[in-house]
Amino acid sequence: MKFYGRAEELKQIQSITKQSKSAAKMTVITGRRRVGKTLLSLEATRDEKILYLFISKKSERLVCEECIDIIKNTFEAPVIGEVTRFQDVFKLLMEIAKTQHFVLIIDEFQEFYRINPSVYSEVQNLWDQYKRQSQIHLIFVGSIYSLMVKIFQNNKEPLFGRADRILYLKPLAPNTIRELLLDEGYYNVDNLFFLYLLTGGIPRYLEILTDNGCFDRDSVIEFVLSKNSPFLTEGRHLLVEEFGKEYGTYFSILELMASGKTSRGEIESVLAIDIGGYLKLLDETYDVISVNRPINAKPGGRLQKYYIKDNFLNFWFRFIYRNMSAVEADNFQYVKRVFERDISSYSGLILERLFHVLIAEQGDFNKLGGYWERGNKNEIDLVGINDLDKKIMVAEVKLNAKRIRWQSLKDKAGKLERLHAGYAFEYKGFGLEDVERFF
Repeated sequence: MKFYGRAEELKQIQSITKQSKSAAKMTVITGRRRVGKTLLSLEATRDEKILYLFISKKSERLVCEECIDIIKNTFEAPVIGEVTRFQDVFKLLMEIAKTQHFVLIIDEFQEFYRINPSVYSEVQNLWDQYKRQSQIHLIFVGSIYSLMVKIFQNNKEPLFGRADRILYLKPLAPNTIRELLLDEGYYNVDNLFFLYLLTGGIPRYLEILTDNGCFDRDSVIEFVLSKNSPFLTEGRHLLVEEFGKEYGTYFSILELMASGKTSRGEIESVLAIDIGGYLKLLDETYDVISVNRPINAKPGGRLQKYYIKDNFLNFWFRFIYRNMSAVEADNFQYVKRVFERDISSYSGLILERLFHVLIAEQGDFNKLGGYWERGNKNEIDLVGINDLDKKIMVAEVKLNAKRIRWQSLKDKAGKLERLHAGYAFEYKGFGLEDVERFF
């Protein structure tokens, strides 16, 4: 699959690489696994001299041996004696950068927390010493979000404030999925929506499906829900390392969220434990969930719902993890029956997400979100507020827009109209067939 999207990120990295020819620059690229961090760093610097180092889960001595072999094959640099500490590897590279420009990409940098945490202070000390003398663009890549945030954005950590740019890589936008389908000759709105529903725009998942010729709903589900599918264990691989030994509790919370229990009270009534601390970590530390409040609600208000941010993880917890007994017994026919039973209601929720993204990209509203009142009364799918022009969009989203009940929608917005006297209200309905007009 060719490289898609990321125009702004490519531009930023290339600009920093140019600046690094005068003085050393540091960039941090983070984001969930499979989102294309490594590929972006390599694509953005493909016209430069690159040294790529991957930090494996092994001892510091073995990491250093691997790094030194790569350095010897790339530079004519004298290496005297055995190098067993990463600080000596890094010092050697900063010395080389005093006489020639290159890009150094260090992938899975967060692994030093397990190998030798003192590496971070050692790298910081050397960076501060050599920065003004060296011509290097140092790119740190990491996929355990919580650790990368801690390393570079916690003011108690040695590398805090050292990065010239921190890029948090998000999934590809819907218009990029559309571009891929057009290139492959399989574009229609149904295929676009289902690829968005399953992958959420994660490049690696799109690549797997493309390589296997899966573009429509039936072929995608047949591939995903089949024996030895790479998607079956993907959720576990993504999150177990993040969550550590308490992953079971986190997984139970996420399974309930994916199944429609979006309030703290609903989840606690099933698990019979206080989940406040878990929710805070899932939101602020792991960046797995979002806390949604009614549009115009006061910050910190108790009227809130929780959602899994990532489309694939939401799908995985809803259809795979929830039915893991059937999956492990290779009873995929059962899982597919569950999918067919639930996909209609599930699709409606994801279609709301899609329209939220598409409308946000238009830039017409300074506030965009859902609306509901206490007890989930008068729930409205999308409300967009433009305080500058004093206009409000109230919208309902359904797979079939013909099923929208206009008078009911207007009745539900009664309190909004009273609270925003003087604003012009526009009522809209969006169905799957309306997706195309946003491109």
